[in-house]
Amino acid sequence: LDNTHLNWLLTLLLDLFLLFIDPARLVLGQHYQRLKQVCPMLDQGEGTTSACCSLLQLSSLEQSLKLSKVVLLRCPSCADNFAHIHCITTCSSNQSQIVNITRTMMVNNSGTEKEAVVGYQAYVSKSFADGSFKSCRNVRIPVTGGYAIATMCGPYGADHCTAQRWLDFQGDSSNGLAPLDIDFRLIPPDYTEGLPSGVVPYAGRALGCNETTPTGEQACSCQDCKEACPAVPPLEPLPEPFMIGNLDGNLVICLIVFCALSLLFLGFLLAKCIIQTKQRKKANKDNNGNEVEGHPFVYPMDVTWTENASLATQEFLGSLFQLWGTTMAKHPLKVLLVCLVVVVAFAVGLMHIELTTDPIQLWSAPNSRARREKDFQDRHFEPFFRTNQLILTAPNRPSHTYDSLLFGKQNFSGIISKDLILQLLQLQERIQKIEFWSDEMNQTVSLKDICYAPLNPGNASLTDCAVNSLPQYFQNSVKNLDAKANMTKLGVTKEVDWRDHFIYCVNSPLSFKDITALGMSCMADYGGPVFPFLAVGGYEDNEYTIAEALIMTFSLNNYPRNHSKFKLVEKWESMFLEIVQDYEKNPNTNFTFAYMAERSLEDEINRTTAEDIPIFMISYLVIFVYIAVALGEYSSCRRLLVDSKILVGLGGILVVGCSVLASMGFYAWIGIPSSLVILQVVPFLVLAVGADNIFIFVLEYQRDMRHPGETREEHIGRVLGTVAPSMFLCSLSECVCFFLGALSTMPAVKSFALYAAMAVLMDFLLQMTAFVALLSLDARRQDSNRCELGCCITVSKPCSSKPKEGFLLPFMRQYYAPFLLNSFIRIVVMIVFLLMFCSSIFLMFHLKVGLDQELAMPKDSYMLEYFKYLYKYFEVGVPTYFITTKGFNFTSIAGINAVCSSVGCDQFSLSQKIRYATEYPERSYLAIPASSWVDDFIDWLNPGSDCCRLYTFGPNTGEFCPASETRPICWTKCKKTPTDGVLRPTVEEFNRFLPNFLSNRPDLKCPKGGLGAYDTAVVQDENGDIIASRFMAYHTPLTNSQEFSAALQMARELAHNITMAMRKIPGTSKDFEVFPYTVTYVFYEQYLSIVPEGLFNMFMCLLPTFVVCCILLGMDLLSGLLNLLTIVMITVDTVGVMTLWGIDYNAVSLINLVTAVGISVEFVSHLTRSFALSILPTHVERAKEATAKMGSAVFAGVAMTNLPGIVVLAFAKAQLIQIFFFRLNLVITLLGMAHGLVFLPVLLSFFGGKWSPEGSSPRPGLKHLPTVCGAMCTVREIMSQMCSIGLKSGEWTGQSIASIVL
Repeated sequence: LDNTHLNWLLTLLLDLFLLFIDPARLVLGQHYQRLKQVCPMLDQGEGTTSACCSLLQLSSLEQSLKLSKVVLLRCPSCADNFAHIHCITTCSSNQSQIVNITRTMMVNNSGTEKEAVVGYQAYVSKSFADGSFKSCRNVRIPVTGGYAIATMCGPYGADHCTAQRWLDFQGDSSNGLAPLDIDFRLIPPDYTEGLPSGVVPYAGRALGCNETTPTGEQACSCQDCKEACPAVPPLEPLPEPFMIGNLDGNLVICLIVFCALSLLFLGFLLAKCIIQTKQRKKANKDNNGNEVEGHPFVYPMDVTWTENASLATQEFLGSLFQLWGTTMAKHPLKVLLVCLVVVVAFAVGLMHIELTTDPIQLWSAPNSRARREKDFQDRHFEPFFRTNQLILTAPNRPSHTYDSLLFGKQNFSGIISKDLILQLLQLQERIQKIEFWSDEMNQTVSLKDICYAPLNPGNASLTDCAVNSLPQYFQNSVKNLDAKANMTKLGVTKEVDWRDHFIYCVNSPLSFKDITALGMSCMADYGGPVFPFLAVGGYEDNEYTIAEALIMTFSLNNYPRNHSKFKLVEKWESMFLEIVQDYEKNPNTNFTFAYMAERSLEDEINRTTAEDIPIFMISYLVIFVYIAVALGEYSSCRRLLVDSKILVGLGGILVVGCSVLASMGFYAWIGIPSSLVILQVVPFLVLAVGADNIFIFVLEYQRDMRHPGETREEHIGRVLGTVAPSMFLCSLSECVCFFLGALSTMPAVKSFALYAAMAVLMDFLLQMTAFVALLSLDARRQDSNRCELGCCITVSKPCSSKPKEGFLLPFMRQYYAPFLLNSFIRIVVMIVFLLMFCSSIFLMFHLKVGLDQELAMPKDSYMLEYFKYLYKYFEVGVPTYFITTKGFNFTSIAGINAVCSSVGCDQFSLSQKIRYATEYPERSYLAIPASSWVDDFIDWLNPGSDCCRLYTFGPNTGEFCPASETRPICWTKCKKTPTDGVLRPTVEEFNRFLPNFLSNRPDLKCPKGGLGAYDTAVVQDENGDIIASRFMAYHTPLTNSQEFSAALQMARELAHNITMAMRKIPGTSKDFEVFPYTVTYVFYEQYLSIVPEGLFNMFMCLLPTFVVCCILLGMDLLSGLLNLLTIVMITVDTVGVMTLWGIDYNAVSLINLVTAVGISVEFVSHLTRSFALSILPTHVERAKEATAKMGSAVFAGVAMTNLPGIVVLAFAKAQLIQIFFFRLNLVITLLGMAHGLVFLPVLLSFFGGKWSPEGSSPRPGLKHLPTVCGAMCTVREIMSQMCSIGLKSGEWTGQSIASIVL
C-alpha cells in the first residue's frame, strides 16, 4: 500500500471518531446486524442491544481491525479477543466507564467543524488483557515461521512482548496502523487507587486459544496454541555411552582381548617348549634307544597333498615365466615396439577423456537417494539461488551507549555505527553497479539481468534484486540514514534518528512503518523483509544492537551449466571478488571481513590443484632419482657408469607411467570419466607396486650368478622364472582386489578402483614384456663394458665374477634378521604388535566420520576465513525444504487438513510435525518451522481480509480483484465466512484461486499474497494437478560434517514419518513421498552409509588377497591366513593412527585404505611366499632367510620408494593433500614396513607352515633336503636333489617323485 493511500485511509478513519457526549443508542436492523458481525461479543439480542458507535463507525472499525486481524485469523479465539478489546473501547454501551478522553481536535466533517477524538485512555482489567495476549502470543506467520505477535509489538519482538507492550503498539498512531492514540491502562483486580471518577475497568472474559468462540468457530490449532496441543510422548533418551563401571566399555573389552591373546600366546610358547624338550630327549635315537648321527628322515608318504600342490604350482609357474622371460629377452626391440604400439593405442583414448570436477558427480552415486531427490528438486523447482556474501567486523571500534526516547538506554557495538553503515552502503552500491559486455547476449549485462528478484522475476530492475544488508532497513538511502526528527513521549521531547529506526526494524522486520517520528518503512527496497539474522551476526539473546558483524548478501539466479546465462553469472561473481579483494587491500578500509562467491569453492580447489602439480612432479622426480641410484652396482669407480642403472630406473618409471596412461586411455575409450583423485593416487599406487617388482627382479638378477654355458637371455629367463610367481601373486591379488572394489556405489571410489585395477594389470604386463626387454638391452650393454650415458665408450676393467649383494642384503642377513628373530625379541615383538592391534580397535570406535569443507581449501585461501566467520557470526543454519511428490490430493478437505496447521487441521499434519520437531532443535537440528503455502492460501481466502475479492462492477465482473485495487468496485468476497471458523475451499475454488494467490504481490492490505514466497513452491501439470510442492524450514547452525550428516538423518526420519501418515489419506498414491532437501544433503549422504560401504570394500579387497595367495601357493591355507592376518592388522592399525592424527574417515580416506590393502600385499605377500618355499629345517631359519633376502628387496623397493615421494607431499598447499595423501600414505607405508619387516617374520617363525614334516620316523640314509640353492631355488633343482638322495638310499622311487610333481 503506497503512503498516499495509507494517509488518506487514516484521515478517513480519524474523521469517523467524532466526539458524542450522549447515552448509548439502541441498534436495530442493519445497524444491529453490522454490530453482530463486527463485534459479536457486544450482542445482547435484537431490540435490546445498545452501542456507542454509528453504522459508519462500525465499518471504519472493521477496516481498521482487518489490517491486524489478517495475521490473526488463523486462530479464531485470538482474533475474537483482539476484536473484543477494540470493540469495547469503540462501541460498548458502557464506553464512558472504560474510556477517558485525553485529546481532541477540530475536523471538517461534511463542511461542518466538529470535535474528533484523537487520543484517549482505555481502562482494562489486567486479567482480561493478559488472557487476550496469551491467546495470541503463539499465533504463527506461516511464510516466515515466526510469530504474528512479533509484527504487533513494535521494537520488542516476540521474545520480549507483554500484554502491555502489545496493547501500547495497538494504540500508537505512529505505527501507521492505529487511527488514533490509545493509552491502555491495565488495572489489577480490586485496584481503584488513582482511577478517574466514574471509570470502571473492563473485566470481560478472554477466550482461551483452545476454546471455541461464541459464534461457533473452532479452537485454534496446536501450531498457534500450545494449550491445544495433544499429549506428545517424550523423546526417547539418547543412548548412554557403553560403560563398564566407570571405564569406557570398548576400552575394557579391548584390554581383556589383549590380555587373553597375550596369555594364549605365552601359553602356546610354554606348551611348545615342553613338547620340544621331550622331543629332544628322543631325537637321534634308534629303536633300541641308541643315539645315531644325522637328521630326521623324510618319507614320500609324509609329504601332504598341499605340499604336492605347492610344488606342482611353483614348478608350473616357474617354467612358464622362465620360458616367457627367455623369449622376451631374445627379442627386446620387437617387444618394445609392440608394447609401444599397444600403449599408444590405449593412450590415444586420452583425447576423449572426461575429467570430473563436480563434487556431486564424484561423491554421490547417480542412483543414490540424495541424487534422485536433487534431480527431482532441480527438475520441478528452480535451483537454489547462488549466494555471494560478505561478513564484516570492526574489532577495534569502541562501543557506545544510546539513550533512546522510545527504547531507553541501548548499548551499540562498534560496528553498528553510522559511518561504517555508510561505508557498507558505498561498497554495496559499487557492487550493484557491476557491468560488463556479453558477446553471447550482445548487450551490456548488469546485476538486474541475473539477480534473484522474488517479487518481480519477469522484468527485474536493479532495485528488485534481493540484496540483504543492514542499509536495506533504510532502503539503501543516505537521506534516510541522515534523517532526524523531534519526538515527544510522556512529556519528554528528544531527537530520534537512525538508531531508533534500526532498533525498531530488527525487532519488527515486517513493518511498513516504524513508530518513531521518522515514519520510515523497514522493508527492503526490493519489497521483502530483511530478517535480522541476514543483516547482523554475533549477537546473543536477540540483542541485535551489540552485534559483532554486518552481513551483506547478493542472491543470483542459479542457472544450469549449459544455460546461456551461466557464464554471465560466473563473470559477475569474478568481478564481485575483484571488487571485494581490491576493497580489502585498501588501507583506508575500516572493516576486517571475510567473503565468498558461489564459484569460490570450485575456484580455490582448481587453484590449489594447479599450484600443487609441481609438488607431485618433484615427488616423482625424487622417486626416480632414488630408483636409479638404488638399482646401481658400485663395485668400482672405474665401472660406475657401466654398472649404474639410470636407464633401467627410467625405464621402470616409464613402465609405470605407461601403465597409468594406458589405463586412463582405455577407460576414456569406453566413456568412464576420470578425476583429480585418480591422477593423484593411482600413480603412487602403481609406483609402489611397480618399483617393488623392479627391485625384486633386478636385485635377484644382480645377486644370481650365471650358470656355465648359460646365455644372457637364458639367465634373465631363469631369474624371471624365480621371481615372477611372487610378482604375479601380488599383482593378481591387487587386480582382483581393485576390480571387486569397483562394486562400490560411490562414484569416486568406483572409478578409482577401476583405474587402479587396470593400471596394476598393465604395469605387470609391461614389466613382463617391456621391462624384461629393457633389462636385456641393459645387460647386453653392461656385458660389453659400455657406459650407460655414452654407449660408444667402453671400460677396460672387467666385471667382477662375485655375486653382487650390495649393502642391504648382508646387513639384514648378518645383523637385522638374527637380532629380530632372537628368542626374547620375538616375544616382545608379538606382545607389542598385539597391543597396537587391540589399541587400534579401541581407537576405531572414536574415529570421526566426515570431511569438513574447510579441508578442501589451501591454507592461504580466503575461504578459510569465511568459514571461520560463518560459524562464529551466523545465527541460523541453511534452509531445508520438505518436498512432496506427485500422488497427493491437496484439493480435498482431508488432504488440506493433513498438510495445514491452522484451525481445523489435523493435530499431526505435515506442518504440525515439523513444528513439533523444532521444539527439540538439539535433536532435530531444525530451528524454524516450515512455511506453508496451504496455510497462507487458506488465510488469503478468508473473507475477514481483503486479499481475495471479486470485481462486482465493470468489465471484469466476477474476476479476481487484488487488494491493491482501491476503487470501490470489489465488494464480493471469494468465500463466505464459515460458521465454525474452518475455511476450506471446494475443489473448484481451490483450482480457480490458487494461481491468483501464487501471483498476488503481498502488501500492507494483504500481506498473505504468495508472490515471492510461494510462486515457485507449487508445480502443477497441464491438468492443474499438483505434481510437486515444497515447504521451507531452517536448520540450526551446522558447523561440521558430523552435524550436517546428523541433520540429514533426522530430517529423513521426520519426512518418512510424515509420508507414512499422508499415505493413509484416501486417494493418496502408494508411491507418494515427502523428502527433505537442501543443497548440502547430496554431499553428506555418503557419511550415513560410508562405514558399511567401507567394510564391504575392505572385505572385497581382502577376500581375493587370501584366495589368490592360497591358490598360487598350492592351497597353502596357513600361509594365506597369516598373509591375510597381517594385512588386516596393517589396515586396522592405520585406522587407529588416523584417529590419533586427526584424519577423519571419508571417501578420500576410504580410497587410501583400499590403496593400503594393495600396498600391504607388496609388503607381506613376497615375504610370505619366500618363507613358504624355503627348504631350511626350522621356522626361525626360514624366517631369517626370507627376511634377509626378500625383506631387503621389499624395503628397498616399496618402503624406500614411497617414503621420499610422500615426504615431498608435506610441502603441498592443499590441506586435503597434506592430510589424506601425505599423512595417510606416510602412515600406510610406515605401518606396512613395520608389519612386513618386523611382525610378519616373527609371526612366521612361530606359526608358519611346514615344508618338511616334523616328527617323522628317523631312518638312516635320507637326510633333510640340502640348502645349496636357498629360498629361491627352482622346483626342478629341488626335485633333482631329492631324486639323487632317494637313489642312494633306495627311499625315493619314480612313482613317489611323480606323485609330488603331480
